[in-house]
Amino acid sequence: MNQEQDEQKKDGAGTLYLCATPIGNLEDMTYRAVRMLGEVPLIAAEDTRHTRQLLTHFDIHTKLTSYHEHNKFTKGPELIDWLLSGHDLICVSDAGLPGICDPGSHLAQLAIEAGIRVSPLPGCNAGLSALICSGLDTTRFTFVGFLPKTAKKQQEVLAEVREHRETLIFYEAPHHLKGTLRQLVSGLGGSRRAAFGRELTKKFEEFRRGTLQQLLDFYETHEPRGEYVLIVEGFSGETEEERADSSEDPVELCQQFMANGLSKKEAMRETAKKLGISRRDVYAALLSAES
Repeated sequence: MNQEQDEQKKDGAGTLYLCATPIGNLEDMTYRAVRMLGEVPLIAAEDTRHTRQLLTHFDIHTKLTSYHEHNKFTKGPELIDWLLSGHDLICVSDAGLPGICDPGSHLAQLAIEAGIRVSPLPGCNAGLSALICSGLDTTRFTFVGFLPKTAKKQQEVLAEVREHRETLIFYEAPHHLKGTLRQLVSGLGGSRRAAFGRELTKKFEEFRRGTLQQLLDFYETHEPRGEYVLIVEGFSGETEEERADSSEDPVELCQQFMANGLSKKEAMRETAKKLGISRRDVYAALLSAES
């Protein structure tokens, strides 16, 4: 196909919109997304029953069709034909951005190969929402998503990212959280700092922070509830043995930082970061030592 033919094909085709939906709180829908969902002739949904509840809430009556992991190879080409006939289409997942851990990415690939315009309707994303609230580095990060089902495959993935310097983002369901945490401790090391967010934007939203080992210890005695995003510190350059040899006492560590030229405020911040505790805890330890 030459460039002119490709342009003609794109001109006659509709647009595939990838639309974000709420990860919990329905008020997180954008005005544009609500308008567009009501204007297009067809919405491809991962779970039509789930999406119908969302549409009903906003009094939207657009026709729905099912598009999910188990029918994407047969349904995908049908949706491409729909788009090539000149109709617009919105693709949604159950929550968040379609194409992240769901078959929306497959449909986008098919559309691009067919010369169809693909456009985002931006909005909620669980991974980035948890990342910005984690207290860990946000300048560079790797999205891992759900680990494979078997322990062997899980360790293979963790071996690939073990020495990545950037922050790591995982997804996990409550009934798999303990097992995944054990794999993270085994594959990445228990001293890695982490922040676990659950039920994001919902009534019982919660963030729990600490080292991977501390979080494993907590969930061994507390039953996980809700969907989780796991934000894990990247590789610091230190081995587990080197970290174990370093001071775990906040007062001693803070004094070491100050001896190296940091101000008290900067030393407190670095101590909190290294030990995976809050600056308030460091400050309290310093006050106790001075009294």
